[in-house]
Amino acid sequence: MNFDLDTVHEAAIEIAEKGGDYTLNYFNKSFDVERKSDDSPVTVADREAESIMREEIQKRFPEHGIVGEEHDDHNPESNVQWILDPIDGTKSFIHGVPLYTTLIGVVVDEEPVIGIIYAPALDELCDAAKNKGARLNGESCRVRSCDGIAKASFMSTDVYTAAKFGYGDAFDTLIEKTRIHRTWGDAYGHMLVATGRADLMFDPILNIWDAAPLLTVLQESGGVFCDTDGNETIQSGNGFSCSRELLPEVLEVFEEN
Repeated sequence: MNFDLDTVHEAAIEIAEKGGDYTLNYFNKSFDVERKSDDSPVTVADREAESIMREEIQKRFPEHGIVGEEHDDHNPESNVQWILDPIDGTKSFIHGVPLYTTLIGVVVDEEPVIGIIYAPALDELCDAAKNKGARLNGESCRVRSCDGIAKASFMSTDVYTAAKFGYGDAFDTLIEKTRIHRTWGDAYGHMLVATGRADLMFDPILNIWDAAPLLTVLQESGGVFCDTDGNETIQSGNGFSCSRELLPEVLEVFEEN
């Protein structure tokens, strides 16, 4: 299958914007909230936005596969897979908090090569493609220098999930060791790291559609996205983002706790 990175990259930006902008039709409006089998919330905005994104991908790249949070897999045998999360941070979305994002990761032969993190309510889009660098709203962006965990700002989605999934001691240690902690989380927290506005973001639990764009975005912005064992992957079910220089200290916390 022919694959042109630049063509797919630009299409991914456009499709993320189209899906994300559609969610604004529901943001800060009244709508029903349903519960999935795992008790996580889902809305009509999630489902409709993903449908719009899928339709656009199938129209432009009918041979590509699609994995999404809200609908069944499409073309699972394809070596090119688009991984979609129409609303990452649904709890923020349903409460009118603008820190939710629309995510696209493109994987070729199981290797992440494109990542898009779009915060439609804030009009912020961070995009990256393999060996092409990362951008925030079209301008080059990079992780910021942080030469010690004591100087780091630490992001998380909430203060209880880490303990639920066995990372309570590590989480508490990170709060103690870092300069400041804020729950500006979900994928937006990772975007803050990639764009030089935060130093560390930790997710103790991640689905593939949550993680798909993060590795490419962080690598191309000069940082790292990896699991708590230091593996740079989107498959482990957990992950954190930080600068390369901060990585050894963060891994030490997980190793000791």
